Formats: sequence, C-alpha cells, structure tokens
Amino acid sequence: MYHSEALTQIDHQHLWHPFTQQQEWCAEEPLIIVSGKGVYLRDIHDRDYIDGNSSIWTNIHGHSHPHIVAAIQRQAAQLDHTSFLGTTHPTAIELAKRLVALFPGTPLSRVFFSDNGSTAIESALKMTFQYWQLVGHPEKNRFVAFSNCYHGDTAGAASLGGLSLVTDRFSEMHFPCDRVGSMIELKAFPHLKSIAAIILEPLIQGVAGMRPWPAGMLQELRTLCDKHNILLILDEVMTGFGRTGTMFACQQEEVVPDILACAKGLTGGTVPLAATMIKEKIYEAFLGTYAEQKTFCYGHSYTAHPIGCAAALACLDVFEQEEVLKKLPKKIAHLTQALAKLKNFSPVAEIRQCGLIAGIDIALDTSTNKPYPWQDRIGAKICKAAMKHGLLTRPLRYTGGCDTIVFMPPLCITTEQIDQAVEALGKAIEECLVNPHISR
Repeated sequence: MYHSEALTQIDHQHLWHPFTQQQEWCAEEPLIIVSGKGVYLRDIHDRDYIDGNSSIWTNIHGHSHPHIVAAIQRQAAQLDHTSFLGTTHPTAIELAKRLVALFPGTPLSRVFFSDNGSTAIESALKMTFQYWQLVGHPEKNRFVAFSNCYHGDTAGAASLGGLSLVTDRFSEMHFPCDRVGSMIELKAFPHLKSIAAIILEPLIQGVAGMRPWPAGMLQELRTLCDKHNILLILDEVMTGFGRTGTMFACQQEEVVPDILACAKGLTGGTVPLAATMIKEKIYEAFLGTYAEQKTFCYGHSYTAHPIGCAAALACLDVFEQEEVLKKLPKKIAHLTQALAKLKNFSPVAEIRQCGLIAGIDIALDTSTNKPYPWQDRIGAKICKAAMKHGLLTRPLRYTGGCDTIVFMPPLCITTEQIDQAVEALGKAIEECLVNPHISR
C-alpha cells in the first residue's frame, strides 16, 4: 500500500514540520507511521514502537480503541459538522453535561468548546479580560504566570510563556505578562489588586522538563486568589484525563479553579477538540441585551465539532467501562520502580514523576547538574537510539537546563510494557553515553 521512497520524496518537497529544522529533516529518511493499535505505533517498514509520549501527550486509551473508533464512524455518518454559531447539536450538549459532572456539585458549570490547547487558553484569557470590564474593574488587566511555563503557541497563549526559546523571537507580538518563580515571589508581587488572573499548570510543569510543584502549593494559590479577588486559571491541557492519577490534577488538592482549560486527552487523542470550563459567576457577567454589547465575541469554525464531541464522549465511556482511574495506582507504582533502575546509569542526574508522567534528566556532571552543550543534542540522540529498541519518545530542553527525556505513555499501558519501555531507554542511554562504541 505504501512506498517509502515516494512518500519520503513528497514529504521533503512539500511539507513543513513543527519544531523541526527542515534542512536536517530533509537530509535523511523520515519515520513514517502508518498504523497504531493500543500502545503501539507501526512504521512503514512494519516495525512496532511503544508510544512513549502518547503522540505529543494526547493519547489516553491506546490507538484505534474500538469504542472510540465506532463512535467517530457513527457520528460521521449521521452529522459530520454544523456551525455552533446559531445552532447546537445533541453530541455537544451531552458532552457538556458529562464534563461538568466530573466535578462534584458542578462548580464549573459552563463549557466553551474550541480546537486545541492554545485556543482553550486564548478563550480563558479573553473571557477573563472582558469579565473584569463587565463587572466594573477594568483596572484588573494584568496576567501572572510562572517562570518556565508553557501554555501554547498562539499569540495570546504564548504571551504567558516563560521559555525563551519559543517566546523571545515573537515578544513584540505578545501582551505584557508578569512572571514569578514561586509562591513567595507571588505574595511579594506589588500589584496584586491589578491582577486579572493567575495561570498555572497544576501539580507539574510540562515543557519546562516535567517539574512537579511543591505539595500544597495549589491550595495556597487558591487561597491567595480568593483573598485578592483574582481569577485562577488552571491549564490542564497536559495533566487532564488521568495523567496524574486523577481525572484532573487539581482534584488531588481539592482545588476548583475559576476557569479550567483542557484538550489533548479530551478525545482520547483521536481528533482535535478543546474545552474551557467556567464558573457560573463569570458566565453571568456576559448576559444582557444585544444593545449592551456584552457578548463574548470569540469562536472558531469547528467549535464543538460533532465528531470531536462524539470521540470525547466515547473517551469518557472508556474511563468508566474499563475502570481506568482505578487501575492507575498499580501502574504508577510500577513505573516508579522501573524508573529507579535508570539511576544506575551515570549520566542520569534526576528522575521526576507525577502519575504516569516522567522526566529523566541527562547531565554531563550529575553532581552539579551541569548539562551537555545544547549543540550536542544529547536528548535527541538518546530518543533516536531508543527507536532501535522499540520506543518512541521526545526530549525537552529549555535554556540553561539539562536534556530531559519524557516518558508519558497511554494510560492503557501494561506493567510489562512499562518494563520494555524503560529497558529501551536504558539501552539508549548506554549506547549514546556510557558505552558509545556499542551503537557503532
């Protein structure tokens, strides 16, 4: 069915891949994925790989899950798409009901659908900005984010970002954002009354290198926001839908934000869909007559896409039918034990874990966490070596930090597959750094 050389030629002639230096990409044969089943992806040469980063942190229940596939097929045959401006449809209505019910008492009672994590954050920012205008506090117009955070690539979401590699070049396109490194810095912030919202990736920062926050920080942040009349926005694009062990990360500290953004795993990682969940008090501020011009003027052509909503409903079904959350503690504990074996490799400086999310730091000097020169691309080389042992994943690195190897598999992974994946990482580290002659 597929011809590797022909596809490679066309790819190199016509495609532009994200976060990819195309000159290097076009100098070698690409990895062409043609199918997926469960935790495995298969390439054009019939080689199987454990999907060790859940296809950019999206896949939840494994590839081509039959229940989700069937739901997508049924919906496509019945209603493929309709505008959400001026109409609605049963699938979106049912999904909104299911989503708000994920929090006891439905404190986040409204759902605004969009396309991806960035647009979910964009929605939250614009809602916040307009909300304070509508309730008579236009002076509350500052946003505060945390150092090394990442909240998306669209202009508004990227304005929050604290990673210079992906934000500095476009800084003139961004609105001002204040950043703090800790709760201590936040409490000392001189303009608390002017803050519209504080945004955080709960429990663990993602692109910053999979770095967990201190226990109790989220509750402390909620208390501060309540005290100073600040909205709390939680970015659960990565952490949502079981990644940390609970449906949403914020539930581990029993914190409910004012606005919650989710995407990625919402559809089980099958088709694009995002949701911004909002407290009723925010929604009510936008109610009024047409002449009052309170309407929230934001949206997308594919808002509440019926096929995406059907996939999301099926994803939630699988959580219930297969008791996914109930099975996670055993897998999380097993991952902890498996990752501990990597500490025997001299270049492994630190291993961080939150649920089924892990980051493995690779350092030139582990006693000081001195990183390898970024030009060496050690993380990328380790991930490439891991492919030979049946594992796909990607590295992270921000300015001044070590190379971090991410391991974030689909939640359906078995303990045996966890062992296989970690063993592949160990072999890759050994081949690249401990005994580099092995890979020759």
